[in-house]
Amino acid sequence: MRGIVFRGDCTLELATVPDPTPEVGEVVVEIKASGMCGSDLHFYRRPGSSPPPSVIAGHEPCGVVVAVGPGAMGPHARIGARVMVHHYSGCMGCPDCRSGWPQMCRTSPITVYGTDAHGAHAPYMKVAADTLVPLDERLSFEAGAAISCGTGTAWGAFERIGLTGRDTVAIFGQGPVGLSATLLAKAQGARVIALDIDETRRNTAKAFGADAVIDPRDGRVADAVREITRGRGASVVLETSGAAAANQDALDSVSPWGTVCLVGIGSELSFSLAKYLRSQLRILTSWTMSIQGQRACADFVVQQGIDLDTLFTDRWRLDQAKEAYQAFNRQSGGKGVFLM
Repeated sequence: MRGIVFRGDCTLELATVPDPTPEVGEVVVEIKASGMCGSDLHFYRRPGSSPPPSVIAGHEPCGVVVAVGPGAMGPHARIGARVMVHHYSGCMGCPDCRSGWPQMCRTSPITVYGTDAHGAHAPYMKVAADTLVPLDERLSFEAGAAISCGTGTAWGAFERIGLTGRDTVAIFGQGPVGLSATLLAKAQGARVIALDIDETRRNTAKAFGADAVIDPRDGRVADAVREITRGRGASVVLETSGAAAANQDALDSVSPWGTVCLVGIGSELSFSLAKYLRSQLRILTSWTMSIQGQRACADFVVQQGIDLDTLFTDRWRLDQAKEAYQAFNRQSGGKGVFLM
């Protein structure tokens, strides 16, 4: 089969690899939808002088189980099961793994599908059976792909925060994670302030229910947030863009006793403790979601009737990979997905 491999310097190729065969405890999933994630761009853009990756990309997998290896356990390790994949695998014996957080495993090196092992930008993908998460019949494969990382990441952050309908949340960045956060926050009854430098994304956020939108390029983000919140600031700030300026604006836009949650990768943050100490802020980081969180997110989407398919503005075939990532690299518009 052929799958997408990033070669750095904004290049990629469709590499040919053997079709996967499940080993002990594994299954093979026929991929129906594989989402494009903003973190893909770190590998897509990496300098070509770096060691070239040897694995198929894609860590938002969704599809159907077509082969089951010996000893593969669990209710979803059966041929024909509609599944998402929690794209991490650990030792599965330590407390972190047993609690549904294999990405936090400290006992053995974790496997990140699409980085350390072949991912979902291919017709088939081999995974550990214990990474499978059921996909409700009422959800499309595209929606399952979104929940497998981007939307699930927004859900995981709100779980960490403890978001409620009483909150006003400022969401920095309206890419796939930020737009997912806007949808989820509105469904939970929160007031949403959406921020992005791209007009198209701001307009999409407004269409998704954002109560106010802000263009951060005017240089007065914190003032704008306070104008909207009658001088207090947002009770919750979620930073998804990974921009250094956004991290600083996030700290300056939150209310006293408020929570700042940092999700975006790619920048460094430093701040004066003296400036923020008396604000009693809670500063969190959040890394995707647990296996249980992924399923809870899917259940919530079904219960609330959230149309996650509206996140996707671009649907591609694998043989359009070059064009797809060139478009995605412009970071304008919504989310892209490969359909098999």
